Amino acid sequence: MIDIDPNSSGLPGIEQLRTIVGAVMTIGLILAVLALIVSAIVWAYGSNSSNPHLAGRGKLGVLISCGAAVVCGAAVTLVNFFWNVGQSV
Repeated sequence: MIDIDPNSSGLPGIEQLRTIVGAVMTIGLILAVLALIVSAIVWAYGSNSSNPHLAGRGKLGVLISCGAAVVCGAAVTLVNFFWNVGQSV
């Protein structure tokens, strides 16, 4: 039986890589909030100008930006969950 766990000190630069990944997650969340704001504005403009295509695109943008925020926020938890599922196979 082979028992291998992640090694957090096996390679140089692991701490810097964690810092970079954290910064990328922060940027992703900031961009998701920006996309949410822009999509909400497009949705409101489309609704008020009786433009159903623009309103529909705004709604879709709101949903996509919310989904992106969920994925960015839950990325570490998702990876850990699937790591544990893979370990039990």
